[in-house]
Amino acid sequence: MRRVVIIGGGAIGSAIACFLSCGSPGDEPLAVTVVERDFSYRQASSALSASSIRQQFSTAVNIRMSRYGIDFFRQIGEHLRIGDEVPDIGLVEPGYLYLASAAGADVLRENHALQQAEGVDVALLAPTELQARFPWLSTEGVALGSLGLSGEGWYDGYSVLQAFRRKAAAQGVRYLQASATGLRLEGRTVTGVQLEGGETLDADVVVNAAGAWAAKVADWAGIALPVRGRCRSVFSFSCPERLPGCPLVIDTSGIWLRPEGRQFICGFAPPEDHDADDAPLEVDHAAFESFVWPTLAARVPAFEAVRMTGAWAGYYEMNLFDHNAILGLHPDCANLYFANGFSGHGLQQCPAVGRGLAELIRFGEYRSLDLSALSFARVRENRPLVEKNVI
Repeated sequence: MRRVVIIGGGAIGSAIACFLSCGSPGDEPLAVTVVERDFSYRQASSALSASSIRQQFSTAVNIRMSRYGIDFFRQIGEHLRIGDEVPDIGLVEPGYLYLASAAGADVLRENHALQQAEGVDVALLAPTELQARFPWLSTEGVALGSLGLSGEGWYDGYSVLQAFRRKAAAQGVRYLQASATGLRLEGRTVTGVQLEGGETLDADVVVNAAGAWAAKVADWAGIALPVRGRCRSVFSFSCPERLPGCPLVIDTSGIWLRPEGRQFICGFAPPEDHDADDAPLEVDHAAFESFVWPTLAARVPAFEAVRMTGAWAGYYEMNLFDHNAILGLHPDCANLYFANGFSGHGLQQCPAVGRGLAELIRFGEYRSLDLSALSFARVRENRPLVEKNVI
C-alpha cells in the first residue's frame, strides 16, 4: 500500500486527500496522512479568504477549473455528505462585474472572446447599460463593463474546507496536527517527512500543499518555488442605503467590493513596491481611510455614508512567475507533487485541483480535466502562462 503524505490541511490539501481516498473498486489502496500544523486554521488562507468564485479569467485552464468548481459547489451537499450530515456552504450567484477604463477596454474584449468560446455566461455592457441595470453605480471613467450572468458568486470558504476535511477523514484519511520541518531524501526520491520533535513519517508520495509556506517545503528538496505569501486586507462596512442586485464589483482602480449579508466587504492589492513577501498578517487600516473609502465613494455615491465594522488580513499564495497555479511533479524529484501558487483563486479551484492531483498520483496522468498547462515545466522553460485577471 502506497503511503501518501500531504503537507498542509487547508482546502487544497484536504480536497486532494478527499479525492485520493474515494477511489473506485479495484483502485490501488492508499494510506493518506495530512500533516497540518494548526487545526484551528487561524492563519490559513482557506479560513481568511473572501471566498468567491468566478468564470471571468483570461486563461482557458482557469476557466475550465472554475466551471468544474461551480458545478461541484452547487452539488456539494451530495458530493461531501456523510450519512445524514449534508454540508451547506451558502453559495449565492449574483455574478462578477469587471469595470474597465478606456485603456483597459480592449483587454476586457479579448477576455470576453475567450470566455464566450469556453461557454461562460457573460455579457459586455456599455456605460448606459450599466447605469440602467445598476442605478446606484457611477460610470465616471468607465468605458466598458463585463458582467457574469451565472456561475459566479460567493460562499463560506471555511465551510468548504471543513466539508472536504470531514469527508476525507470519514474515508480513512489520517489528520495529524504537527509541523513539518524537512524531507528525508534518497537521491531524487523523498522517503519521508520530518516532523518537529524528531519523528519521521515514511512516504512513497509527498504533496506540497503548504500554501503561503510552500517555498520552504520546496527548498527542503533543493527546488526553487516562485511562490510567496502576500498579505491582503479585507474590510467590512455598513451602508444605510441598499444596492439592489449588487454583484462582486472590480473597480477600474483595482478595488473590489461585494455584499456580505446586510453589510459589504472590500479589498485591494497594494502597489508592487509596497507588497512585501511574507509580511506579517496586519490590516492596513490607513489604506482604507486614504484610498479605499474615497475611491469607493466616487464609484458608489451611497458609500459616502459608510461605517467600517471590521477588518482582517490573510495571505495570497502569489506565484510571482505568472500568477497561476503550479501543479504536479518537478523533474528533479521523482515523487514530490506540487499544488501551490494559486494567487488568490485557490479556494474556488480546490475541487478541480483535488480531483486532478488525485488522478495524477493514482494513474500518472490527468483523466477528467487536463491541467498539464500548469505544470512546473513552464517555469523551468521560462514560458509564463499569464493570468491577467488577478484581483
